[in-house]
Amino acid sequence: MKPADSSAPLLVESQDRSTVSPPEIGATTTTGGAPPGPDRRMRLAGLFLLLLAVVFSPALFALAVHAAREDLHSHVLLIPFVSAYLLHIRWSDLPKTYRSSPVPAIVLAALGAGALAAAFALVPAILALSQNDYLALMAFAFVCWAVAGGFLFLGSRWMAAAAFPMWFLLFMVPLPDAMVELLENGSKYGSAETSALFFSLWGMPFLRDGLVFHLPGISLEVAQECSGIRSSWVLFITSLLAANLFLRTTWRRTVLVLLVIPLGLLRNGLRILVIGILCVEIGPEMIHGIIHRRGGPLFFGLSLIPLFALLWWLRKGEQASRQPISPATAMPVEAEPNKT
Repeated sequence: MKPADSSAPLLVESQDRSTVSPPEIGATTTTGGAPPGPDRRMRLAGLFLLLLAVVFSPALFALAVHAAREDLHSHVLLIPFVSAYLLHIRWSDLPKTYRSSPVPAIVLAALGAGALAAAFALVPAILALSQNDYLALMAFAFVCWAVAGGFLFLGSRWMAAAAFPMWFLLFMVPLPDAMVELLENGSKYGSAETSALFFSLWGMPFLRDGLVFHLPGISLEVAQECSGIRSSWVLFITSLLAANLFLRTTWRRTVLVLLVIPLGLLRNGLRILVIGILCVEIGPEMIHGIIHRRGGPLFFGLSLIPLFALLWWLRKGEQASRQPISPATAMPVEAEPNKT
């Protein structure tokens, strides 16, 4: 015989032998030492995020103004809404039980505190911090503390299920100036190589001097504006989002994302080829035409065609590999006749 559980509900018997039934399962109790329930934890997480946004509101407002003015960072304005949408469509699949995970929360909070220290004390004492780099540090601190709150109130199991929407918030962080310069230089030289290949395939006579192409009647230089870093960065974010939404296997997702690098270089090379052909065939004044000055969105749209074509092919192969073979469609194997 087991001893009675002191925490079990008591049955109170009255004189007419009526009883008071125990509370239903799932009913909230008023026990002072009980941990917060699931709904309360979610409300605390939402309150924490709201307070964090209020504290960071001056930096977030400055980030929004900066993103609206800079073409390279214009995508920043959409990132929170995309993350919220991803959480919305997956909400029913997320765990409904929460448990605090203080260790990753402390680590991420420390990273956020380090970013704030760098923005306000360490970096300005060593070198002049640009507005873009300051906002990058502030946005990184905000994301770190937002994710830390998720670990603190909802736990590692919930955060693992919501990993992509939560970490997608990192694209709120503007690219630092040093990284932009590095990517632009790499993209310029890569675009020059693809341009030389396209000019050769087209049969266009040219002399190349580094980033300068001497064509009949005009010389073209692959300058900073020709790097296409903004289009390539947005294409990279788009490929990550599409891979996560429509593909399930890791290698297919990796193939789709890695396609962005050669696709961006080919897009830039094609644009330089078209500008060169127009300048040679029509006149040097075409260097100031709409293809050069406003042709970025057009060639970005063209680069989406092979990206989504590959996505369709990968998704089709993934669905075919998951489709089970039914006994009715399986090819029958005839037994060999007995030889006597």
